[in-house]
Amino acid sequence: MQERILYFDCLSGISGDMSIGALLDLGIDKEQFLNELKKINIDGYSIEIKKDQKNSITGTDFDVILDCEHTHDHEHNHCHNHKHHHEQDHHHNHHDSHVHRNLNDIEQIIDQSDLNDTVKELSKKIFSHVAKAEAKVHDKPIEEVHFHEVGAVDSIVDIIGFSICLDMLNVDKVYSSPLHLGTGFVKAAHGVIPVPCPATIEILKGIPVYSNGIRSELVTPTGAAIIKTVASDFIPMPQMTVDRIGYGLGKKDLEITNALRVILGKKKLMKNW
Repeated sequence: MQERILYFDCLSGISGDMSIGALLDLGIDKEQFLNELKKINIDGYSIEIKKDQKNSITGTDFDVILDCEHTHDHEHNHCHNHKHHHEQDHHHNHHDSHVHRNLNDIEQIIDQSDLNDTVKELSKKIFSHVAKAEAKVHDKPIEEVHFHEVGAVDSIVDIIGFSICLDMLNVDKVYSSPLHLGTGFVKAAHGVIPVPCPATIEILKGIPVYSNGIRSELVTPTGAAIIKTVASDFIPMPQMTVDRIGYGLGKKDLEITNALRVILGKKKLMKNW
């Protein structure tokens, strides 16, 4: 008996867009993926998928481009994947209706879509990890958390898009390396905050993490929630026969290769004596 396993090598962290880029890079049918993604009833974005290189390693760059991006470009340069993850002050965002979604609104978007049940359940689980962490960090009941990381179109696309990709791969088990978090500070809606962001480290309770001094946000709340939800264990690479390797490229150039490597392979199942 053999098990199909997927190993996430998070040497330069993990984010939503890197996760999708890496899984697409394994050779998933892009048209099928994009057709599934159209089943979510939201608009205001377009998708760009392209092959690119980091430190001369070729991989896939997945990008959600918001129609309104030109209106707040100045906010889009602090994160590993230019995503926001902090509560926004309502008074300066009333023009931008999508920032007001809470977990319940997002679950409705997922439930009302034509996505299959596996994708729906996985997407809702990932979102709930982000929502719980934000509620804890901001000391609010979960239903009162109206925050950008879960509310924003790009995060909805990242999380549901990831769930679609994983479902298409049809693996038996997912494993991950310990997570490389990065260090330093990033600008957020309410000022400068430490890396890892409070929501990220809250999500990663109970998971092995480390930092070796790279001054950048390497794990985003979306990335943390994705890997927490899907990985059975956080271990060095398990014994496996490698079939395919994918690289999901990050947006920044760092002193290390800014890519998430995923390895798809087979593992012999041991007999239970």
